[in-house]
Amino acid sequence: MDRLLRLGAHALQANATPTDSNQVDTSETVYISSLALLKMLKHGRAGVPMEVMGLMLGEFVDDYTGVSVEAVDPVFQAKMLDMLKQTGRPEMVVGWYHSHPGFGCWLSGVDVNTQQSFEALSDRAVAVVIDPIQSVKGKVIIDAFRTINPQNAALNQEARQTTSNIGHLQKPSIQALIHGLNRHYYSIPIAYRPHEREQKMLLNLHKKSWKDAINVVNYTQHGGQNEEAMKSMLKLAKAYKKSLEEEEKMSERELEIKNVGKWIPSVIWENW
Repeated sequence: MDRLLRLGAHALQANATPTDSNQVDTSETVYISSLALLKMLKHGRAGVPMEVMGLMLGEFVDDYTGVSVEAVDPVFQAKMLDMLKQTGRPEMVVGWYHSHPGFGCWLSGVDVNTQQSFEALSDRAVAVVIDPIQSVKGKVIIDAFRTINPQNAALNQEARQTTSNIGHLQKPSIQALIHGLNRHYYSIPIAYRPHEREQKMLLNLHKKSWKDAINVVNYTQHGGQNEEAMKSMLKLAKAYKKSLEEEEKMSERELEIKNVGKWIPSVIWENW
């Protein structure tokens, strides 16, 4: 099918002239909640080294693209909404996500075909790719894509236009450009910064409360924790004694750079 489209595109481009028609504005941003992002990372890490896939539930809150929510197939939409209502979820499927453990964010040929099947149901469907291996604390390797209509290339038309500078696009990698970025699909800005209430919720996730002090702990488990604490204290005491002996033989210049980039036993002991 792709070969026929390319042959048709070359045949039409020989006679067609570039057109300056109005294109759909794609100045939109994908907002991912902190809880959804945590679920994606947890799901992706659980499947390493295999890829995992899941559906994204949400809603469309803008009118940047030309197709509205009501333009989805009514039969499919009715069945899908009934199933979601049975589970207490009023949202609809807005796209899908899958993981690329260790090899960046881009869409393969199979991924493009899967995304096209989602876009057949809703033109605004989004494909999110997340890398759980390269993601570290403070930086998540994630990107969102949507396919480019191959008929636009056949008619020698522009794939899309962007009239806004809202959002921040990820810098494309070499692998993404090789695998058809900006030729078969394009990237969409993502915003996943937590709000003030979400930050409070995440900070209180593992916060201790007054009832933790009256919980009855298993004797064997508590004894093991005490033993590990005593071993850590003994290790710190030996390290502190050794550091004091080394400092007696050092000059002032050596003392200034002695603890740069290292953990200091005395500081850890004070904060124990």
